[in-house]
Amino acid sequence: MTVNNHISEPQKLRTGKDLILASKEYACEIPKRSWYCTLSTLLFLMLSFAATFINFHWTLTLGFSLLSALLIVRFFVIFHDYQHGAILRKSKLAKIIMTIFGIFVMSPASIWKRTHDHHHHHNSKLSNNGVGSYPLLCKEKYLKLSQTERYIYLAKRHPLTIFLGYFTLFIFDFNIKPIFKSFSNHWDSLVALLFHFTVAWLIYNFAGMHGLIFSWILPFFVAHGFGAYLFYAQHNFPEASFEQNMDWSYSNAALNSTSYLVMGTTMNWFTGNIGYHHVHHINHRIPFYRLKEAMKGMPELQNPKTTTLHPRDIINCLKLKVWDPEKRKMVDSV
Repeated sequence: MTVNNHISEPQKLRTGKDLILASKEYACEIPKRSWYCTLSTLLFLMLSFAATFINFHWTLTLGFSLLSALLIVRFFVIFHDYQHGAILRKSKLAKIIMTIFGIFVMSPASIWKRTHDHHHHHNSKLSNNGVGSYPLLCKEKYLKLSQTERYIYLAKRHPLTIFLGYFTLFIFDFNIKPIFKSFSNHWDSLVALLFHFTVAWLIYNFAGMHGLIFSWILPFFVAHGFGAYLFYAQHNFPEASFEQNMDWSYSNAALNSTSYLVMGTTMNWFTGNIGYHHVHHINHRIPFYRLKEAMKGMPELQNPKTTTLHPRDIINCLKLKVWDPEKRKMVDSV
């Protein structure tokens, strides 16, 4: 009897183009599931939004207002996947729904797609000027800034700027700035602003200040502030690494500069699995509902750099200011 004492060698982990090519197995949508997620989330959002107008006790109204905020976040991830071409690419109905949602959420397609595509192609490059992301300078460049330039730079990364994303990111950066920079290319930003403030005025006249706050301002304020922080923490966390152009690669940026934001089942649902962000950056054509599957099926994605929504981790992320090339990490002071 022959005994096979051969021990198989550990599987070689794929890198670079091989890793990206391997991920294509998961970059196939399931149309019925895409439609189910899209239409069910839209229905829940409409019902939750409508419930904020019912004369409940203020605590229940507050609950529906916060639920609406979380559902806006979920649908934004679905909108985000559609803009990437990960789901419903050829559907005319989906295009109509997503165009309307982009206006509704003050993220018109023209500005969102351009800046977000730029972000994916320049994620973690130190040369990136902040288009589609939060600006980050290395320590040396920061020290060369004037006092005013330092103030502006730090203001863009300040926690208030992030959590007030409703005003700073969505109203100002996504709509007001594009109108003045290139109205012909971003006329939909004007449409978004007019729609948003017209609806706000109608709600105020119909339901008063109570309705305006609980049915309109609060859901957007919470959704946009939370969404802005999610985006920040996915690329600004203690273990993140950044590179100059010559040392940068797409796959390394996904694995070393993009976090796996660990959340529970409920929050993963409300955030459309966007916490599996390192997987999304390996291949943005993977539908949000297959990101977990891709991570489970690819050994290379199973040991990511992580952060959480624990207050301690939030504070650790928010205090990071510049990249220190000598320490090879982001630091909170210079």
